Amino acid sequence: MQPLRRELDRERLPEPQIAGDMFNFLNHLRFVAMQCRSMPRTDLFKACALLHGAEDANRQAHAEALVRCLPEALGKPARLLAPGVSETTFDENWLMQLGSASARGDASSMAFLLNSRVGKENRRLIRFLVGRISECFSLY
Repeated sequence: MQPLRRELDRERLPEPQIAGDMFNFLNHLRFVAMQCRSMPRTDLFKACALLHGAEDANRQAHAEALVRCLPEALGKPARLLAPGVSETTFDENWLMQLGSASARGDASSMAFLLNSRVGKENRRLIRFLVGRISECFSLY
């Protein structure tokens, strides 16, 4: 009796393609994550309070706040790969879905995604940050 073998090495499954602006959104977060690696973590509430009051805060500032505060919101470090890599992690897929739901104005999907991973006290703040970043991309 021979064990069943799957020849996955020879039959590589095609990697899923990410739409243009969705890939730009993800790569932007990946670049920011690389820049923020050596920065200290930031309190989510304080970061959002500072950004909310600043009229000139741009997508870079919001992305930095999101990346620096994401471990606090998720309760563990988020896995973001290097920019340009076509492979994605669970955390990256979650962020892309959250950004897409925000851009579409899909409150039900956003609530589901946030409720599944983020503590109740941080959901509104993550929604604010992702919403401001997704405004800069066409994520429909």
